Amino acid sequence: MEVSALGFGCMGLNHHRGVAPERSAMIALIRQAVERGVTLFDTAEVYGPFINEELAGEALAPYRGRVWVTTKFGHRIVDGKHLEGQMNSRPDGIRKAAEASLKRLRVEAIDLYYQHRVDPEVPIEDVAGVVKDLIQEGKVKRFGLCEVGAQTIRRAHAVQPVTAVQSEYSLMWREPENGVLPVLEELGIGFVPYSPLNRGFLGGALNEYTRFDSGNDNRNTLPRFTPEAMRANTAIVETLSRFGRSRGATPAQVALAWLLARKPWIVPIPGTTKLARLEENLRAAEMKLTPDELRDLEAAVSKVEIVGARYPVEQQRQVGQ
Repeated sequence: MEVSALGFGCMGLNHHRGVAPERSAMIALIRQAVERGVTLFDTAEVYGPFINEELAGEALAPYRGRVWVTTKFGHRIVDGKHLEGQMNSRPDGIRKAAEASLKRLRVEAIDLYYQHRVDPEVPIEDVAGVVKDLIQEGKVKRFGLCEVGAQTIRRAHAVQPVTAVQSEYSLMWREPENGVLPVLEELGIGFVPYSPLNRGFLGGALNEYTRFDSGNDNRNTLPRFTPEAMRANTAIVETLSRFGRSRGATPAQVALAWLLARKPWIVPIPGTTKLARLEENLRAAEMKLTPDELRDLEAAVSKVEIVGARYPVEQQRQVGQ
């Protein structure tokens, strides 16, 4: 699956990132991304629920054959409402979710279908088996996993080859290096970092006075986004800014360039609602860091102690399984 160096995460166009902009403006933004060379677009049934898939489906309908659209299943959704913390990867649940996603995305087959979170009630082998059947039926093209541990990847891959694993990964969260990335390299699986800018923080526009109180922004529940944590973590943004200043790069571009320099099979999916930010992010692909520059950057960042967990305890239990 060959895609652009950077993909586009669609979630924030309507979900968990504050007041949603006009739908028509977000459709236009997605199409601007296509025109600028982006070929990988990421959504999920739970973003809304359903609204994000519908938005991406409408926006990308004119570009079929030019782009890849990925989506996810696995959360329990009843009467259009996401039941927080409840999973559903039962075989019938996966099948129903796939049929509905196909309609919302306006496609005949889902390019890459991720399990969004592990369902502790359903063996991963069973999940992989259902997706394998969907692939054989022509409804899905590829299988992916999100926020999983190394052993889960191996078990799933033995049933149905995994094309990509998606997980949070950035200069503020490097846990995938401890076990997951080596397994992906061994098995030939791609890696898709979400929140590569730590939910916008590494872009430099957020600080301790920023408030996430729209009712549609999950950052107000995350320990890393308390005023105290953001005040302390501003040090990493300042570090990236100093590094980028002599290279004509913004903190966001440095953070993305670092990811792109890690491995050729790592494809970050930053999201935004603004054209200027989209263009800023895409220019990161032009920034080539030398091995010496990578060492200097990592040495500088290592001096900053990151404050605050990335998820509350209950949400943290759902990841890395």
